[in-house]
Amino acid sequence: MGSEEVLKSASALASYSVLLQVMFRLLTFFLNAFTLRFVSKELIGVVNVRLMLLYTTLVFLSREAFRRACLSGEGAGRDWRQVINLLWLTLPLGCLWGVLLVCVWWWLLQAPDPQTIPHYVPAVGIFCLAALTELLAEPLWVLAHAHMLVRLKVVAESLAMIAKCVVTVVMVVSAPQWGLYIFSAAQVRLTMYVVLCKKCCQLMHDCVFLCLQPLINWKLATLTWSFFKQSFLKQILTEGERYVMTFLNVLNFGDQGVYDIVNNLGSMVARFLFLPIEESFYVFFAKVLERGQNAQQQKQEEISIAADVLECLLKLVLLVGLIITAFGYSYSHLALDMYGGELLSSGTGPSLLRCYSFYVLLLAVNGVTECFVFAAMSKEEVDRYMHFLHISASFLYVCRYNLVMLALSASFLLLSYWLTWLFGGVGFILANCCNMGLRIMHSIIYIHRFFQHSDHTPLAGLRPHPALLITLVISSVLTAFSERMFCCDHGWFLRLAHITTGAVCLLAVVTVVFLTETRLVQFIRTQLLPKYSKKHT
Repeated sequence: MGSEEVLKSASALASYSVLLQVMFRLLTFFLNAFTLRFVSKELIGVVNVRLMLLYTTLVFLSREAFRRACLSGEGAGRDWRQVINLLWLTLPLGCLWGVLLVCVWWWLLQAPDPQTIPHYVPAVGIFCLAALTELLAEPLWVLAHAHMLVRLKVVAESLAMIAKCVVTVVMVVSAPQWGLYIFSAAQVRLTMYVVLCKKCCQLMHDCVFLCLQPLINWKLATLTWSFFKQSFLKQILTEGERYVMTFLNVLNFGDQGVYDIVNNLGSMVARFLFLPIEESFYVFFAKVLERGQNAQQQKQEEISIAADVLECLLKLVLLVGLIITAFGYSYSHLALDMYGGELLSSGTGPSLLRCYSFYVLLLAVNGVTECFVFAAMSKEEVDRYMHFLHISASFLYVCRYNLVMLALSASFLLLSYWLTWLFGGVGFILANCCNMGLRIMHSIIYIHRFFQHSDHTPLAGLRPHPALLITLVISSVLTAFSERMFCCDHGWFLRLAHITTGAVCLLAVVTVVFLTETRLVQFIRTQLLPKYSKKHT
């Protein structure tokens, strides 16, 4: 498969994934709004922070390194029997992690009040079993992703999410006294649908057949180990605030519930737009680039395509992030009031969402830069990401990447605890902003060194047109003034006036984008729009 075909397939996967994530977020958006009327914020805090942290930690540590290694471009024309054999190791690894994590969640962490939130102990066990069940589908997921079987992934995960939402709504209405059992049953239904839908495809026969072959690619296994060491630290950086909440008790379960609701609202764009782009174009970069070689050592036709795609992706996510930052400040209070009423809009909720608007900008840039970096690094560079920090003209620092990540992880946890102690839930977002800023800096250094001796400058994607920046600043000022004049305690008529002001400003911004960023507009039309992508899948 040539680089053009890989790009088209990756674009199709990104487009379908965006569609899936839009549906997923819309369902969970209304689901959370609905369940808030029937369950307490303390129960939401236990489920969405404590139990989902167990689930995501177990799944991530068991499969992330295998995914990245097996989807990398290293060893083109590999024997898929060896890949599948390696992927089945995710299940025994998950069992080991499950035993350890369940013991921690049962005996080391403070349990919620059984009178307020019953059934905590069995719920922990059920969430662990759900995570192990999801690992059964991992070989199928990797094969579907590697062979760009977009529709399989979209259908399986869509049906699973719909099933989870239906189970949650029905049980919340009919048996609210079941508490944690409701969300445990919904999580089990989700993972069962994921596994069953993927096992119904023809790939299941291939997987079973391939597993009978006692073959393992030890080079791939070594690469997996390198990714595992890095992913362990990345998980701490990604879920750091939940670890601090869970292990240090800086917020009670009710405050954790409010923070999680605001966090879900703030991360909607990041999850349904930025994450699918990152996952899909990681596959593209990994297939097009040769690991461990700089731009001069790559095939020039393919490095040219990769550089153009990277520049356009950076420009795309940067513009979306800037728009969210510019408009998020003036519309956070209104959004929370419409979604959760006074419960969310009267406390620290608006401040949380305003800070999160800026954090989304950093999330967007970090996702694309790390997507490229981890696709381009060799096994040794994954283990030792060599970069140079000029302290003075005559002094040069050279750091091991894993040690840097370890230092960042420890610093992030300490910073989260300190900032949360000072500012409450807002401190978590401020700490995340610092974390993302440092990660972006490391990735930009790597990308600059990768392309420094070539004619390609993909980092130019981080420089938007001056006219666009001016338009965003003016829009931010006008909408802030509109919020003070019309929102949010003066009735729905004035709220509509505030919304209309934002719509007009947004239209102006989009118009300026079409006039000044023509190359980006062409990239979106030809590579990311589902209508175009369907013709090539």
